[in-house]
Amino acid sequence: MENLQYVYLLIRTVTGTLFFFQGYDKIFNVKVINVVNVFDDLQKRLSIGQPSLKRLIYISSWIEIIGGAFLFLGIFKFYVLAILSVNLFVVALTFSAMNPMWDMQYYFPRIIFIIILWLIPFSDDRISFDHLLFPTTNFIHFTFYLLTY
Repeated sequence: MENLQYVYLLIRTVTGTLFFFQGYDKIFNVKVINVVNVFDDLQKRLSIGQPSLKRLIYISSWIEIIGGAFLFLGIFKFYVLAILSVNLFVVALTFSAMNPMWDMQYYFPRIIFIIILWLIPFSDDRISFDHLLFPTTNFIHFTFYLLTY
């Protein structure tokens, strides 16, 4: 049972790394303007302006970078998973609007890892900063306590 902690750690860090480098690549290597150019057909069909799409891609990329880093470290896992899940949902909607039969080679591994992480009980993922900061309480319960106090 104790070995499962290492499996959880591996899944969480691999997922965090995938998200981090996906966002990093869009901003610093490929450049956002080149990503925007990929969506030319979608822009014309849905009348989305290039500045709006550029902002959305920047936001999505920074969500992936920050969320990936936080997930890698195990910081605010519940919130990071929720934000990354919404981000993936928006990505799926965008790609489906462009082309209903889109290539899922980059999307599929990330969605599978996110689903696996949602299935792991938060209290069982003990090798994380969340567990280090809140060892005796469930982080989610602690946060709701703070919000209602």
